[in-house]
Amino acid sequence: MRIVSANELQNWLQNGEVLEQDSHGPKVVHLADGSFLKIFRSRRPLLARWLPEAVRFQRNAERLQQLGIPTPQIEECAWLNRDQVISACRYQPLAGTPLDKLFHQQRPLFDAQLPALAAYIHSLHQKGIYFRSLHLGNILLTAERQFGLIDFLDIRFKRGPLRRAMVRRNFAHLQNYLQRRKVQNFPWDELLAAYRVVSSSPA
Repeated sequence: MRIVSANELQNWLQNGEVLEQDSHGPKVVHLADGSFLKIFRSRRPLLARWLPEAVRFQRNAERLQQLGIPTPQIEECAWLNRDQVISACRYQPLAGTPLDKLFHQQRPLFDAQLPALAAYIHSLHQKGIYFRSLHLGNILLTAERQFGLIDFLDIRFKRGPLRRAMVRRNFAHLQNYLQRRKVQNFPWDELLAAYRVVSSSPA
């Protein structure tokens, strides 16, 4: 991993658009060349010095792509500040519409995709993918009517399909997200029913 100079980082920030930030600073920046910069400030610096979050993000993207799951295309991993253990990925975004935007702005289309969404979540579970950040903002619907993932640092890959307890836990994360965001009129029962239908179908 190369170390991004202070001048290069300043140029990125000055000429780009900050899309996400927190009290520590920018988290996602849309750069002038069209690529995106995702910044990781480690909460576990000792581990991150050995395996930076940016590298974990890139490896997760590659593994998801190997499983046939669309993700952003990572172009580079780099250190923004090695002493403070701040790493970053520069990537080409995955084209599509986040499901939270679809839900709020095109509700009929979202409802029409609900069975496919349930089948997609089931396919993730069958592939041994446990995605703690499974929520509407992290799943995109592409122009080809495929679903893809965009924020998957905390994803875990199991050797076989997820057990029922992990499936329930994964849906609990999604339900907590909806409650925190105070999402009204989400078709929760319909999603679970569609998931049960696909999970009980013969292979």
